[in-house]
Amino acid sequence: MTQRRRRSWRTATWTFLVIIPAVTVIGGGLIPMTFEDFHLSGTQIGGVPQSAILSSNNCQACHSAYDPPNAPYETWKGSLMANAGRDPLFFAQMTTANQDVDNVGYFCMRCHVPMSFVTTHAYQPDGSTLNNTDREGVSCHFCHSMVDPIYRPGISPAADQAILAELADVPEHYGNAMFVLDPTGTRRGPYSDAEPLHTFHYSPFHRSSNMCGTCHDVGNVALTRQPNGTYTYNGLDQRTPNEDPHTQFPLERTFTEWKLSAFANGGVDMGGRFGGTGPTVVSSCQDCHMPKTTAQGAFIGPVRNDLARHDFAGASSWVLDIIGIHYAGDPNINPAALADGSAKAISMLQRAASLELSQDCNALHVRVINESGHKLPTGHIEGRRVWLNVKFRDAAAAVVGEYGEYDTSTAELHESSTRVYEMKIGLSPAAAAATGYPPGETTHMSLADTIVKDNRIPPRGFANGPFADGGAPVVAASYADGQYWDDAYFAMPPGAVSAEVTVNYQTVTRHYIEALRNGNVTDQWGNILYNLWLQTNKAPPIPMTSAQLQVATSTPGDFDCDSDLDPADLSAFIAVLTGADTDARRTAVADMNRDGLANGADVRTFVDAFIN
Repeated sequence: MTQRRRRSWRTATWTFLVIIPAVTVIGGGLIPMTFEDFHLSGTQIGGVPQSAILSSNNCQACHSAYDPPNAPYETWKGSLMANAGRDPLFFAQMTTANQDVDNVGYFCMRCHVPMSFVTTHAYQPDGSTLNNTDREGVSCHFCHSMVDPIYRPGISPAADQAILAELADVPEHYGNAMFVLDPTGTRRGPYSDAEPLHTFHYSPFHRSSNMCGTCHDVGNVALTRQPNGTYTYNGLDQRTPNEDPHTQFPLERTFTEWKLSAFANGGVDMGGRFGGTGPTVVSSCQDCHMPKTTAQGAFIGPVRNDLARHDFAGASSWVLDIIGIHYAGDPNINPAALADGSAKAISMLQRAASLELSQDCNALHVRVINESGHKLPTGHIEGRRVWLNVKFRDAAAAVVGEYGEYDTSTAELHESSTRVYEMKIGLSPAAAAATGYPPGETTHMSLADTIVKDNRIPPRGFANGPFADGGAPVVAASYADGQYWDDAYFAMPPGAVSAEVTVNYQTVTRHYIEALRNGNVTDQWGNILYNLWLQTNKAPPIPMTSAQLQVATSTPGDFDCDSDLDPADLSAFIAVLTGADTDARRTAVADMNRDGLANGADVRTFVDAFIN
């Protein structure tokens, strides 16, 4: 966009975004937002001396090699937390975001490269001035100097009062990386009896999920929710009118999803599925993502039976893989640690869901159960998805029918034939008119103002009202209050004697990778990411869990399960096709050509079966 057009936008167009469409910017040029638009409470950029927060390399002496499987530094260094500032996917995403919205990278780096707010390198929003200190991502000293912004008398360290009093604006909410750092760099930790070789404050905040909420609830601060539930853009060069992430367009709601779940409200006994060697009842983020073990926190410290391993395992196995490839030979990268972190992410995925299968007449009933403490999948809203692959086999073990077929050579999924759990965002007609991008589903996350789809499976304790209020509604799907599973039905083909179902996870889709490559007109991160995608076999799906079931032979189109097709079945078929009957099982039975849809394309197959 030319400077003239940018000035025109600044002086004339932003008002129309808030009120009524009047001007169109052809081609979706940059929106000239400033650092003021992204100003948030808490420690400000440059507000802490660079010398106060040390590199994680300084932590190795006491917290490293004495116990590789458990030592904090050893487990942290292979995590995505330790490598967030090296993530090629993040940099490709940030590039396209910066092309749409000036300076938005400054906001993105608050979470992904938080040390850039100490080094002040976030002032260059494309990340071009980041150094090795910044690239440590969420570093040891950074986390362990964090202060609870909400002071709790008798619980928070007494020193926090003075630190908070010095801030111009104190955060009132957890989210959007509104962190507060101790300007002296005094380290904090969860043990009151710790005797480290450095200055130290006992900090219950470091056992609290509120600490995790600092970065795992993210709203677009440039959009504000209106009383009717829609979102509108704020005025330019203005701070968000409300720092509560729930009032902003949702980019991530993992913390809110957890906070409104049964896990946060009393805990859930998961029978040892999560939590390491700790109690089987898990409640906090740390319980699952920092599993307990019996070990020393430092080589001179006592053996503790509740030491939290710094695994921070999530779902990003593939991202850790491409970091290892892209930074091969970099002395700051440990390939073995990355491989270990990737394996831990796969293990976490394999524990996040379970399956129940049953035969309901001539349909396979698949129940996917969310075993996690948030939506499945959760986190960053773009690219990631979970889906079902269903195969039916005959007596010779040959595949006679498949739903959710995935072609590994092209990285294409037959989406319409199966259930895909994901969140998709879009542009309203007003936002489309403002940006020049088409209305509807979009990959331009920094401009999106609409949720097109969110059928992700909610956690235990789910309730529609609170989730919607928190910016985590169900969209284009339906879950009852209390439901933490999804039921899907698939018509069984003739000759099937067994069924096998796999729940798959994928961090990125071909469509999304190509959008990041093709949309990048600024730097090479789009091409770098695309090539890494090719080198890793196009980010193949990761099987989360699977199950098998022996099934009895059935008659396709037999709605009433009497082993033949008769007028009653014809009436039932017509009822489904006309929309008079929306029952999930009968809709599956009406899918005679097994393409995942019950529509006119099934008529001929049904008629042929009926006549014969």
